[in-house]
Amino acid sequence: MSRQSPPQRLATRLVKGGTHTPVVGGRAVNPPVVRASTVLFETMDDMNDARRRRGTERMFTYGARGNPTGFALEDVVAGLEGGYRTRLFPTGLAAISMVFLAYVRPGDHVLIADCVYQPLRHFVETFLKPWGVHVTYFRADGSDAGEHMTARTKIVYVEAPGSLVYEMCDIPALADLAHRHGALLVADNTWGSGVQYRPLMLGADVSVMAATKYLSGHSDVMMGTVTTTEEVWQTFSTMCDAQGVAVSPDDAYLVLRGTRTLAARLQMHERHALEIAHWLEGLPDVARVFCPALPTHPGHDLWQRDCIGTNGLISFEFSNATAAQANQFVDSLTLFGIGASWGGYESLATVSNVAGTRTCEDWSTAGPIVRLHIGLEDPQDLMEDLAASFERIAA
Repeated sequence: MSRQSPPQRLATRLVKGGTHTPVVGGRAVNPPVVRASTVLFETMDDMNDARRRRGTERMFTYGARGNPTGFALEDVVAGLEGGYRTRLFPTGLAAISMVFLAYVRPGDHVLIADCVYQPLRHFVETFLKPWGVHVTYFRADGSDAGEHMTARTKIVYVEAPGSLVYEMCDIPALADLAHRHGALLVADNTWGSGVQYRPLMLGADVSVMAATKYLSGHSDVMMGTVTTTEEVWQTFSTMCDAQGVAVSPDDAYLVLRGTRTLAARLQMHERHALEIAHWLEGLPDVARVFCPALPTHPGHDLWQRDCIGTNGLISFEFSNATAAQANQFVDSLTLFGIGASWGGYESLATVSNVAGTRTCEDWSTAGPIVRLHIGLEDPQDLMEDLAASFERIAA
């Protein structure tokens, strides 16, 4: 016979009431938002068993080690990437940083592609180098990576397509190079979102994404993801637990909701961006259009081989304009927001300092470059807005 609790006074009822209310009927389409720091167990044996297993198994034991809402998003991302498991981070940069913390130690050497996200270069200068890690940058297309491999190289880090002008590299070849030297290949897959590009399926060991962008899709939440193969997972997971990495279940829910429409949104971004990219190619004011889906792009063959579609990102180089005119061009746009991010439903424009973010190639003689993120607006309206800005700077 179960023990009957005596009648409870008001303060006790307020604390204990409604903490576990079974519901009869169906279930919600989406997983619930589970907000929890403390996690309760039925017995001490249950709690001790969970603590013993949580180092190698995903267990709901404390808020700093994740929660069921985040676990649901981890499963979606791991499935997109074709990986073993995924961890979530407050930002994309936090995800990148944790990869280096997990797999690199002072005295080690890492190779980093010249085209990476600029904040990673800042992380290199402010943390990796002072920490005693040796860093070498290699050409964005990966053509000289083999020349820089050493016995101490632990990571070959690529971003493909590259930031700003979308250089492509041969991930299977770089994975083979890294593995022959006992190193890992890590890929920033934010551009591909696990839909258009799957580096883990091409030989990479670790894939990083800024879920802030297309996975979320609404420019209202920050998050990063790291997905690995089974072989390298435990080292990474152990470091995450040691650092107390977790994300808000509300943020996880927002990104999870964004993934439901990811495929449909990307199709629209691609369609709109390609229409505008082809239009830009025909303008006398434009010297080059950067988009790997264009046959004129240097990495187009690799894009055709390894990717499924493109997204809303395109950049173009002015054929004859000053830096001040490029700024004026962006300032004059009415339908494009001026912002550094991308991946939301809205169109954005910004002037890109490619020369200032490359050390292996000289971009100093290129004309001003504008990066566009083409959103879900009608492309005819966007082209009219762009055309009006071209006319303003010409005048």
